[in-house]
Amino acid sequence: MKPAGFRILCGLGLGLGQLMMLQGCEVGPDYHTPGAPAAKLSMPQQNGAGAQNFIQGADVEGDWWHLFQSKALDGMVRTGLANSPNLAAAQASLVEAEENLRAAGGMLLPSVAFSAQAERQQPSDAGLASFGSSTGTRAIPPYTLYTSSLTVSYALDLWGEARRDVEGKAAQTEYQRDELEAAYLTLTGNIVTGAVQVASLRGQIEATNKVIADDAQMLKILQAQQAVGGASGAQVLQQQAQLAQAQATLPPLQQALAQAQNQLVAYEGGLPGGAAPPAITLDDLALPQNVPVSLPSNIVAQRPDIRAAAAQLHVASANVGVATAQLLPQITLSAEIGRSSLTPGTLFTPSTLLWNLVAGLSQPVFQGGTLLAQRKSAIAALHVAGAQYQDTVVTAFQNVADALSALQYDQDELNEAMAAREAAEQSLQLTQAQYRLGGEPLTAVLTAQTTYQQAVLAEVKAKAARLSDTAALYVALGGGWWHRNDVAQSCCGVVP
Repeated sequence: MKPAGFRILCGLGLGLGQLMMLQGCEVGPDYHTPGAPAAKLSMPQQNGAGAQNFIQGADVEGDWWHLFQSKALDGMVRTGLANSPNLAAAQASLVEAEENLRAAGGMLLPSVAFSAQAERQQPSDAGLASFGSSTGTRAIPPYTLYTSSLTVSYALDLWGEARRDVEGKAAQTEYQRDELEAAYLTLTGNIVTGAVQVASLRGQIEATNKVIADDAQMLKILQAQQAVGGASGAQVLQQQAQLAQAQATLPPLQQALAQAQNQLVAYEGGLPGGAAPPAITLDDLALPQNVPVSLPSNIVAQRPDIRAAAAQLHVASANVGVATAQLLPQITLSAEIGRSSLTPGTLFTPSTLLWNLVAGLSQPVFQGGTLLAQRKSAIAALHVAGAQYQDTVVTAFQNVADALSALQYDQDELNEAMAAREAAEQSLQLTQAQYRLGGEPLTAVLTAQTTYQQAVLAEVKAKAARLSDTAALYVALGGGWWHRNDVAQSCCGVVP
C-alpha cells in the first residue's frame, strides 16, 4: 500500500491536471496578419546597349552583392558581417527575447518547491505561569524542530493572461529576428553603396587630375609663346586662373574620398587609421543585367522592416489581452505536503505527516482606476502600432518605387553622359590643335576644357548612380535574406 503522503500528492497532481484542461478562453483581440496592399509598380523600360532586364515576380538572391562580380566587394561584405557591432547587438537582442519567451512559458505550468529546515526553539513559560504552574525553572526545555515540505502552486489562467503574455513574448522574439535581418540588409546595402561611392570619388579624382594636367600643359605652352611674343600676359594669367580653379576642385574630392573610406572601415567593424579598404574602381564593378522585381504581395512578406512592424502590432494586440485579463477574477491553487519532527530519526514516520490545500480567489475591486487605465493605454498602443505598420508599408513601397524610377532613367542618363564626354573630348582636341595653328582664340580652348571636365565628371557620376540605384532596389526588395543561413535557428521559430 502506498504511503498517505504519496497518495495525497498524486491526487493533487491529477486534480491540477484536470483543472489545467478546463481553463477558460483568452480575452482580448486575436491577432491576424495584415493583408498586402493593392499596389502597382511601374516596371522600368530600358532599351539599347547595356539595358538591364527587369523580371517581375523573380526571386531575389540571398547574396545579391555577388552580382557585381567584385571579389574585393565580396570580401568587404564578408568582413562586415563578421565584425559589425550592430549585428552582434542584434544577435544578443534575439537571444534575450528567446530567453524571455522561455521564462514566460514557464508561467503556464505549476511551480514546485522543496524546503527543509532545522529550527532550534525556546518556548515562553508565560502561558504556564498564568495557570500557577511556574516552579521557577523552565517548564519546557529548548528543543530542535525538523521539517521538510513539498509545495505545489498553480494559478489558473482562466482568462488567458499568461497565454497572451507568452503570445506577446513570441511576437517580440519574431520582432528581434526581423530586426536582426534588417541589420544584415542595412549593413550589406551600406557596404555596397559605400564601395560604389568610393569608386565614384576615385573616378572623379582621376578625371580632375587629368584636367589639371591638361591645364598645366596648356600653361607651359602659353608661357613659351609669351617668351617669344606669341601670347600676351593676360592670356597667361587667364590660363593660370583656369589651372587654379581646376586644382581647387581636387581637395574637396579627396576629403570626401577619405571620409567615404573611413565609413567603409566603420561598416566593417574597424577603426580609422587601420587597414584601408581595397581600391575599388567603377570598372571593377559589373552592373547586374537580370534584375528581379518582386510582386507587391511578396514585398510585404520579404521586407524585414514590414515584418518587424507586424510583430510589434502583434505584441500590442497581446498586451490588450493581458490588460483585459487583469480586470477579471484570478484563482490560485496551492498544496503542501511535508513532515515535522523533534528528531531526525522520526521525521519520516506516519505520525509526522502534515499537509494543506489552499484555493484562493482574488478580484480587483478598487485600484484607483489603474487597471482600467492600463487597458485603455494598451488599446491606444494597439492603434499606434497599427498606424506605424501602415506607415512602414507606405515607406517600403515608396523605396521600391523610387529605386525603379531611378533605374528607369539611369541608362538614358549614362548614354547621354558618355556621348557628351566623347563629343567634348573631340571638341577639346580639335580646338587645341586649331589654337596652336592660330585658328582659335585661347578663350575657345578654355571653354572646351571646362566643357570636357564637366562631361567626364557627369559620366563618372552617372555610372555610379546606376550601380547605387541597382543596389538600392535589391535592398528595397528585402535582399533575399530568406535564402541565407547567417542567423542561427532558434528554439521558438524557424526562418522561412
